[in-house]
Amino acid sequence: MKTYLKYFSLLFFTFLSFQLIAQNDYKVEDYYTKKEVDIEMRDGIKLHTTIYSPKDLSQEYPIIMQRTPYSSRPYGEGEFRSKIGPNEFLMKEGNIIVYQDVRGRWMSEGDYDNMRPYIPNKKGKEIDEASDTYDTIEWLVNIVENNNGNVGTWGISYPGFYTSYSLLSGHPALKAASPQASIADFFFDDFHHNGAYLLSYFMATALFGNQTEGPTTKAWYTFPKLPSEDQYQFFLDHTPISQLDQYYPDNFFWNQLRDNPVYDKFWQDRGLIQHLKDAKIKTAVMYVGGFFDAEDLYGPFQSYKAIEENSDNYNTIVYGPWSHGDWARTSKRQAVGNIYFGDDISENYQRDVETVFFNYFLKEEGKPKNSPLPEAKMFDTGSHEWTSFEAWPPKATKKKAYYLGENQKLKSLPNKSFENTFISDPKKPVPYSEDIKIVFTPRKYMSDDQRFAARRPDVLVFETEVLKEDLTMVGEIEAKLKVATSGTDADWIVKVIDVYPSDAEGTEEMQDHLKMSNYHMMVRSEVMPARFRNGFEKAEASVPNQKTDIDFILQGIYHTFKKGHKIQVQVQSTWFPLINLNPQTFVPNIFKAEKADYKKQTHTVYGDSSIEFMVLEK
Repeated sequence: MKTYLKYFSLLFFTFLSFQLIAQNDYKVEDYYTKKEVDIEMRDGIKLHTTIYSPKDLSQEYPIIMQRTPYSSRPYGEGEFRSKIGPNEFLMKEGNIIVYQDVRGRWMSEGDYDNMRPYIPNKKGKEIDEASDTYDTIEWLVNIVENNNGNVGTWGISYPGFYTSYSLLSGHPALKAASPQASIADFFFDDFHHNGAYLLSYFMATALFGNQTEGPTTKAWYTFPKLPSEDQYQFFLDHTPISQLDQYYPDNFFWNQLRDNPVYDKFWQDRGLIQHLKDAKIKTAVMYVGGFFDAEDLYGPFQSYKAIEENSDNYNTIVYGPWSHGDWARTSKRQAVGNIYFGDDISENYQRDVETVFFNYFLKEEGKPKNSPLPEAKMFDTGSHEWTSFEAWPPKATKKKAYYLGENQKLKSLPNKSFENTFISDPKKPVPYSEDIKIVFTPRKYMSDDQRFAARRPDVLVFETEVLKEDLTMVGEIEAKLKVATSGTDADWIVKVIDVYPSDAEGTEEMQDHLKMSNYHMMVRSEVMPARFRNGFEKAEASVPNQKTDIDFILQGIYHTFKKGHKIQVQVQSTWFPLINLNPQTFVPNIFKAEKADYKKQTHTVYGDSSIEFMVLEK
């Protein structure tokens, strides 16, 4: 009878939440009490924690927690957030929702460490984010009234990093975790791609490189005031990059970026992937990401993969047609830049996937083999439909390769004798976007029209004939370039593009100066500095005019190139100011390059260069 009442109550509150969402008159303070506490960690430092508990005491609730460097505000017992929890459905059906300021941020004590290293075998009062998570959960399940003993964690972006980190806490009450757009390693996420510094994140550096003088409710950092709104010209005028030092004279994170130009111990210690591989995770995990997330595409894919290969827990992955964090929003129309994907995609995910995940593992039986969710739920960004898979990448695939051939064609066979050359000039780099304004962090370029780049002489273009049938790419794309340069260093950028037919219809999101007719939609892209071709731990100069292998991975994809479309590949050597300019003269540390190092060079791409990918067999 108790089980029946439990499930009836859950169904009733779910139904009620749908009605309240439709009415849009829900106020958190009407249904929740709020309490702010300072929880003492094992080393004596206290972390500020805000607890929202349902006023309805007729049942016990799980605890769903987010640890964040971005503040658990509003502060004050009478101040409430307008929304709490991962989504409105979980909020309105009833859960104990907890927010915590991480160590050294906002109202928590201690020193902040950016991507604090994990200590596998802690001794005595040694701490890391895993121990802080453990100590917090231990306090919550023993002190917070009306909890059912089950804890879940969630977070997007940096809070997603702390959610991934929570898996290393080993607390037995942690039953479910959903790291979303989760940072996994700052040498491959956010501030770097394959070690290339993302200049487009320059403004965001302000958030991470200043210590507080103690607990505070007010921001202690300031963003630099730049004398221009033209991002391309501003950063070109501030090349070499050392000219940007003036904007961050006391920012310790800027100094760390500048002083650690290779994948050294500093970055390695802050990565989570190796620790997820070594740990035997028991918590149920759902990684969530967006196929057009410019910030954290790497983290969810690689973290999921590490756990899948090394643990036997419940581990699932969800990727949708989203930019950074779109899945947590409630926009009716889901679009990234100019590309519209459908209606209610994020709300449906929140209701039918995220809510189901947390309810099943925190309120219901929680047996992995009976989970109502698939191993992988992926949105086809070409056909605009969801697919459930039993594995990711899916098993029913075959490998295919295209070679970068003569006459701007993607070929089925290599031609070693073919050479395609272009001149790369650091004074006139290829823009990553036609947009002018300086952005805090980039978003829309991930699906932008690439015609502006295709028409430049320093961008090589290769494409198929018009497709006679659909072709669906799944999983990682491998770029295997055979290249040479007249200089001693270069960046190599590969973009995979869906070329729409001339009769394609536009969307209401389309920028005024563009049309969908012949739109060149960027589907996936990545950069690889030649200096890291033999490993990221050491930078090496290129040998001038010597044919060299440059191999790298473009992150996961699930995209159908429709019949009547074409597949295009673009290769270039600058991508500005998304990434910092490579001087094309080898220097051990690009952050310390001098003006004389930046030189025009001739690059060659050979006809046995290829992209390799998996095609879904339907």
